[in-house]
Amino acid sequence: MVVMIVLATLVVFLISHLVPADPILAQLGDMQAANPAMVAAYRARWGLDLPIWQQYLIFLEGLVHGNFGVSISTQRPVLDDILQYAPATIELSTIAFLLSVIIGVPLGVIAAVRRDSWIDHFARLLSLVGVSAPTFWLAFVVLALFYGGLQIAPGPGRLDVVYLPPPFVTGLYLIDSALAGQWDVFRNAAAHLVLPSTVLAATTLGLITRTTRAAMLESLGQDYVRVGRAKGLKDRTIIIRHALPNALIPVVTLGGLAYAVLLSGTVLTETIFSWPGLGRYTFRSAVSLDFPAIMGITFLVAVVYLVINLIVDLSYALLDPRVVRQ
Repeated sequence: MVVMIVLATLVVFLISHLVPADPILAQLGDMQAANPAMVAAYRARWGLDLPIWQQYLIFLEGLVHGNFGVSISTQRPVLDDILQYAPATIELSTIAFLLSVIIGVPLGVIAAVRRDSWIDHFARLLSLVGVSAPTFWLAFVVLALFYGGLQIAPGPGRLDVVYLPPPFVTGLYLIDSALAGQWDVFRNAAAHLVLPSTVLAATTLGLITRTTRAAMLESLGQDYVRVGRAKGLKDRTIIIRHALPNALIPVVTLGGLAYAVLLSGTVLTETIFSWPGLGRYTFRSAVSLDFPAIMGITFLVAVVYLVINLIVDLSYALLDPRVVRQ
């Protein structure tokens, strides 16, 4: 992981500095950009007047000390910006991931057990729609239908304008409002999560359902299932205690990667639903060529992927004891 993180910093740094545009000129107005002294001062402030290898060493030194640099757009430390926007993305991504797992895994298991039945066809159709439907299209459809048309869902944002955010503890509105006993805020925050989390869960739900179904079909065809049935074990016992644990290994792998994708910031969904998370922050940083923010976010994404992959690898031992023995 350490080697991968160091390589990730190098890739992030090189990509951000190979963009054929000048971030300083993008931030300055026309009159300031025409002033060589002003441009030179800005370049010196962000170290762009130094050799690229020296800029990379400064970037590494900052990361070691938890310093991601200063954003050109917000004039704030990038780490402070990330800490401000990350809770919204974590809350939305976690709810979406839980929805996809709670619905996708049982649906995939039932579809495999009742192969070629109506519920199997429904599960495959749902998976196909979830995987195929573009996220931005689905977001517009549910927003126009349930908010604009039927008016049974709240609008974009994390809270209605009449509510103030709960006292900050974790930045997660559901948890903070529950801790503060503000149940009206809790209900409003939960209502605002329904549409964006459903949109986010659609694609992941389709993948998890299809993977669970395929893995369960393979497990149900193994010899130990036939032996269990020959010994008179109940179908419920065979499915839950024997077939499902073996089928969960590919599901856990896929689920971990899907959760990492969600945590990386869902740009389109957060933009459409005006969700103040890392996705919107990343989009604004890219548009304004804010390279310190882009490097900080990309490095964070790389670390998230590596950590979740490590957790997924360690979880194999809980699902399959043979991994420990090997």
